[in-house]
Amino acid sequence: MRTSRTPLVRLVALGAAGLMAAAGCAQSSTIEGNPEAEGLSSSVESFEPGAGIVPDGLPEFYTQSPEWGSCDSYDTDGSGFRSDMECAKVTVPLNYEEPSGDKAEIALSRTQASGDKIGSILFNPGGPGASGLYMSTQADGSELSERFDRIGFDPRGIGASTPAVRCLTTQEIEEERREPDVDVSPEGIAKSEAEHQNYAAKCAARSGTDLLEHVGTREVVQDMDVIRSVLGDAKLTYVGYSYGTRIGTAYAEAFPGNVRAMVLDGALDPEQSPVDEAVEQGAAFQGAFDGFAADCAQSPSCPLGTEVADANRQFRALVDPLVERPAETTDPRGLSYDDALTGTQQALYSESLWRLLRAGLSELRDGRGDTLLRLADSYSGRLEDGSYANLDDAFNAIRCVDDPPVIDRAEADEADTRYREAAPFLDDGRGTGNAPLDLCAFWPVPNTGSPHTISAAGLPKLVVVSTTFDPATPYQAGVDLARQLDADLVTYEGTRHTVAFSGEECIDDPLVGYLVDLVPPGSDLVC
Repeated sequence: MRTSRTPLVRLVALGAAGLMAAAGCAQSSTIEGNPEAEGLSSSVESFEPGAGIVPDGLPEFYTQSPEWGSCDSYDTDGSGFRSDMECAKVTVPLNYEEPSGDKAEIALSRTQASGDKIGSILFNPGGPGASGLYMSTQADGSELSERFDRIGFDPRGIGASTPAVRCLTTQEIEEERREPDVDVSPEGIAKSEAEHQNYAAKCAARSGTDLLEHVGTREVVQDMDVIRSVLGDAKLTYVGYSYGTRIGTAYAEAFPGNVRAMVLDGALDPEQSPVDEAVEQGAAFQGAFDGFAADCAQSPSCPLGTEVADANRQFRALVDPLVERPAETTDPRGLSYDDALTGTQQALYSESLWRLLRAGLSELRDGRGDTLLRLADSYSGRLEDGSYANLDDAFNAIRCVDDPPVIDRAEADEADTRYREAAPFLDDGRGTGNAPLDLCAFWPVPNTGSPHTISAAGLPKLVVVSTTFDPATPYQAGVDLARQLDADLVTYEGTRHTVAFSGEECIDDPLVGYLVDLVPPGSDLVC
């Protein structure tokens, strides 16, 4: 669901749609003589529930023991689970300020260490809104799979965790996807804002304001500390992708003494405002589109033509007619305007998907939209039976409590103009200088987070990975996060969204060495 003209695209590592290669093969370095590892022996020796400091009033949560069993009932997004995975749920307070009140359950998955176990390593793919249970098979075949129990989890409100955020029915989601939201006349703005108000009201009625108020990153990091404890680890080892870097950063800030090691790949800059983040993300997607157009132009059959400078215009010529009439598809739904843009952006997440985008745009040139519709379905969390995972509802709920809303109309207008300038391939040419307020301006509960400079004294050395042409989390955000955390910055030169443990040995080997033996890779590593 696109809820504004400066849309912040969901920040999730490719994988929920089965598109990320989960591979890694690495040699590790030795821990001996490494000053970064001093004083961390407790993190590799303690396996009793309740390890580490237990906050006042929370012992019943920190000392529980998960009951591991089949994952059959945990698949909410069609990921599919391997037979060697186990699942369980842990109980946490819905509101940590009232631990005796309502409870939530957090779904976990586990693939056990095959060798001499150090402890557990927690993975998160980002989103917000994405299920992370499939991540417990990440880094298969590497030393991580030998030395760690690999743990995935669905953050509160998401996937198999309960209660889950739900705002729209399947029928309502399909209606949203069909409707082109391009009218920025005064009447169009009023209509868009009325739709935002209606959506927010449905979220409040169907999910409850208690859940909506306590579904943000502030609570997720507290849940992560409970998870750390019930897994028996005195200190947390964590790999977070995309929006998962925000979760990791917030955990490091809240519990610096409980961190053993972290890899943060595809970073968000915690100092950045939501508007600046969206505009810079738009510019990064434009860069990925330009790269795709240049690659496509090498073929005389390229649907955007062979003149790269004309690619934006050619793309608009293909998608703009969909505002009035969807393209035909084998599926009776047809390809809507919004779905064409969503499918295009999904394919820009990685060069490995460019062939699908080229095929999809070629089909659209011929009046059909099957491939782009499949890409849009993948992004939107549509399952084989036509129902939806709660990806978009959770995404909206979490982002609206994680940051302050834009309620100044002049700021919203300026943001729309800036976004159109940053990403001309996404500009429909209908801009008036005015724009609707975003959904979050009408959200029924207040925000619980805001942009700020990270302050986390006493952290061990962390590692940030940033990709030079990442379309969803621009490279500079990684540079800025590494500076704030005094972390090592690892640079990957390429066009893709996140890279760790996807088979790039130059990246994977030093990251495995760091996570296993606490030997940082240094900040001069470029792959």
